[in-house]
Parts: sequence; C-alpha cells; structure tokens
Amino acid sequence: MRYRRRRRILWLSLVSAVLIGGGIALVLTVFPKPSSKKPIASPQAPGVVAPKLTPVACGAKMPAAAGTRKDAYGAPGDMHLDSKKHYTVQMKTSCGEIDIALDVVHSPKTSNSFAFLVAQKFYDGLVFHRISPNFVIQGGDPKGNGQGGPGYQVVEAPPSTFKYKKGTVAMAKGGADPPGASGSQFFVVSTDHGESVLTPDYAVLGTVTKGMDVVGKITGLATGDMTPPKAYAYIETATLVVT
Repeated sequence: MRYRRRRRILWLSLVSAVLIGGGIALVLTVFPKPSSKKPIASPQAPGVVAPKLTPVACGAKMPAAAGTRKDAYGAPGDMHLDSKKHYTVQMKTSCGEIDIALDVVHSPKTSNSFAFLVAQKFYDGLVFHRISPNFVIQGGDPKGNGQGGPGYQVVEAPPSTFKYKKGTVAMAKGGADPPGASGSQFFVVSTDHGESVLTPDYAVLGTVTKGMDVVGKITGLATGDMTPPKAYAYIETATLVVT
C-alpha cells in the first residue's frame, strides 16, 4: 500500500514538473476535452503597456485594467466558434455598456480573432482613441494612438456590395493593408454618414445590439477627426457571452 502511494506521489510530481516546463501543451495532451475549447496561442513579443489617459469620460473612474501590459501574439488561437450559436461581446465602457453581436456566419476569421482577444482581456483598459464627429468611434489600440495592434493580422474581405450602416462594427486597417485586413482596432459607425462614405475595404465584425445611446455619448466627446477627445472613454471590461 505504501509502495502504491509513493508511485502515485511520484507520478503527480512528474506531471507538475512537466506542466511548469511544458505549459499549455501538457494540458492539451492530458485533458483534451476542456482544453479543446481554449484558444491555443502564446505571446510572441513583450507587447506594450497601455497608457493611462485623462480625464476619464462620463464621470467614471480610471478602470483597474488601465496601464496593464498587452501581449503581442503570432496568430489568434482557435476559439471554436459554432455558426449555430450566438456570440455577443458585452463591452462595459466609461459611458455605459455596448453589446456587439459577432457575425460568425459571414465573418468567421474576424469574429474568431476578436473573440480570442476578448478572452485574453486584451481590450480591458484600452480607450476609444479616435472619435470622429458624425462618423465613427474607434478603439482597441494598446498604444492609444492608432499605431498599435495584437502582433498579427487576419484578412477577410467583406462583400463588394457591403454598406456600413449605423451600428455596424468593423475593423480598422492601414492604408497599405489589403481589403479585409485587421488586427485589434475596431470602429463603430455612429451615424448614417458611414454608409455613403466607407468603401467595402474593412472587415466586418458585427452589429451593435445594445448601447447606441452610449455610442452617442462617446461621439459627443469629439473635438475633431484626428484630435484628442474632450475626455477618454475606456473599455473597462469586454466579455464574450454565448447563447
């Protein structure tokens, strides 16, 4: 009996030792069912520390996640999104909650990437750094200046006939990037103006299903298209809800 107990203790010690050295790979091997639902990706670079920008909008306090380090990744992990289910990102901001329904059916790559970053708490503590009057609000940049990202890009071009109606959530990209390229930065079309001026070059993420009034509050912080806002609306937390 004592011999069996020693063998069990030795086995557990070996598993613990390998787990520390091998990380998530061991979990995937020994416990395939729960791990199959977790994103498989690890930081590829040191990342950046998100800035603490003031003043904070809407009388809110500086969120706990502000000023935290945001890792960079080589690629998004597979979130195993099911096209038969509904995925909503509940984004609590300084000015209220914005709910975004992900378009998993038509934009599976973009939805997976966004869901992966939400799972990593990448968006927690970031600001809406660009607020364009009567156009869009834009966030998701770990640097807070429009120059940052998650360390990777995915490409998923929208249909050539797509119209960015009010409430559409799409992904920002650089001018030299191909149509449908995206990292972590996203924008919400705040008025009907976007439908007439935006060309179908931006990967579609989904639609705001709750909180367009909050989008309006954040839009009201604008001082110009590419100028600092009156105050900074933070993403306090972003949570993925599956139904």
